Amino acid sequence: MEHRKLGGLDASVVGLGCNNFGRRVDLDGTRAVLDAAIDAGVTFFDTADTYGREAGASETLMGQVLEGRRDEFVLATKFGMDTSARGGTPPDVPRGSREYIRWAIDGSLTRLRTDVIDVYQYHEPDGTTPITETLGNMKELVDEGKVRHLGVSNVNAQQLREAHDAVGDLLVSVQNEYSLLKRDIEAEITPECVRLGVGILPFFPLASGLLTGKYRRGEDAPEGTRLHGGGQIADEQTWDRVERFVEFAEKRGLEPIDVAIGGLAAQPAVASVIAGATKAEQIRRNAQAAGWKPSADDLRELDEIFGSPSVKKAGQEAA
Repeated sequence: MEHRKLGGLDASVVGLGCNNFGRRVDLDGTRAVLDAAIDAGVTFFDTADTYGREAGASETLMGQVLEGRRDEFVLATKFGMDTSARGGTPPDVPRGSREYIRWAIDGSLTRLRTDVIDVYQYHEPDGTTPITETLGNMKELVDEGKVRHLGVSNVNAQQLREAHDAVGDLLVSVQNEYSLLKRDIEAEITPECVRLGVGILPFFPLASGLLTGKYRRGEDAPEGTRLHGGGQIADEQTWDRVERFVEFAEKRGLEPIDVAIGGLAAQPAVASVIAGATKAEQIRRNAQAAGWKPSADDLRELDEIFGSPSVKKAGQEAA
């Protein structure tokens, strides 16, 4: 498994999104997936204090499975999404405030059974606290040794710049939705990440399964898939792109997942492609997909299929 620098960390180019733990996957299932990930070289684990049927459930299961193995993986978690509906948050405290951050980090460290988080990420701006203030509060955790690096998520380019201005090179990552099908961040976020030296951690890299080839135009989503029971899967323009994408993979003797993960990993500033898994075989397959390395011609054809903001070209040259 290839590794890439994320600040002072070595992040596996395929990461494991842990949002299924405590929701679709129980303790034994969590153990099976995490063990398979480590065996496959997937060592960047991304969770959050909101993940699970109950807030903190993913972190709790991970802490039970990974205790005593801290040197085997890079651990990222997040705070800042509203968990009040699932219990326990401080009342009437902005989620970007110092009080909330200190409450959140102590909870995550306890549930994860660790003394330090490798990448602590602000999950979503609270709309109240200036992001520079929030990042300044997060920096205190680095100074205290509870956190090694900082990240932001679900931000725009201006918020990314402000976050970096507040803490400099301690900010190592931005986690936004990003796939070959959904490429909005390439217009402004990607060039800023290239300029600032911040790594991109794409979430939903398989576009909720649309880029796996498991869905078909005119058919209902298969039972058990993410989009099952959700009505219309995609519009006609999206289906046109997905079908051309599947043909692109088949022409090269690949499966769609190889192109979805390998093609995204080849984009500028991408550090680790965060893909979820509910079974050991899924994480093994995700790891395998990173083995496909697209050529320049491949990338140009993918741009033609999906469209890509022209601004990104400058980012590629700068990289």
